[in-house]
Amino acid sequence: MTSAPAVRLYRREDHAALHDICIRTAHNGGDSRPVYMDPDIFPATFATPYVHLEPELTFVLDDGEGQAVGYILGTANTTAFVGEFREKWLPLVTDRFPEPIGPPTTPDETIIELLHHPERMIVAELASYPAHLHIDLLPAWQGKGHGRALMRSFLQALHDRAVPSAHLAMASTNTPARAFYDRLGFHEIKVPDPGPVTYLGRTTRQLSNL
Repeated sequence: MTSAPAVRLYRREDHAALHDICIRTAHNGGDSRPVYMDPDIFPATFATPYVHLEPELTFVLDDGEGQAVGYILGTANTTAFVGEFREKWLPLVTDRFPEPIGPPTTPDETIIELLHHPERMIVAELASYPAHLHIDLLPAWQGKGHGRALMRSFLQALHDRAVPSAHLAMASTNTPARAFYDRLGFHEIKVPDPGPVTYLGRTTRQLSNL
């Protein structure tokens, strides 16, 4: 029986859909498959470790028929997550994605280097925003209020855990994403030499405004 699309907690059977959503939205919000030789590196770096380490903070948008068409995931404590990532996650994927020797020379190696250096997530200027998140929706489900609903669920879960605020990193060239975050009350956090990303943050309070 079909029902209305709704946000719910991640279930194990959502794994393949989450993996696919990540790949299809990883390249500046678009499909990474035309650009990367092995786009599986994106879920391995930016999605699956969160499901593995903190599944209680993973929410999906269910299309009403049981299929996940979007997700939000993250961690309540970035510093602790980095330690868990290195100790418990990297050993599971190192054989599939060995660390490049020398500086990255391909798009794939650039992301693989991020995988092998989780300490990059610890940035002094973000210390007062201990949680961080990733959110992705398939294109057909964007612009309909579903991203707002996913964000509300995630931030409420953080608030319930007494986590005061969260941050995210987005490609600075992804202007539609920036407009979305601005509407949800995120503000820019100045970080020295941020590279190709912009850091945004917001509190987990005043969720009625979402």
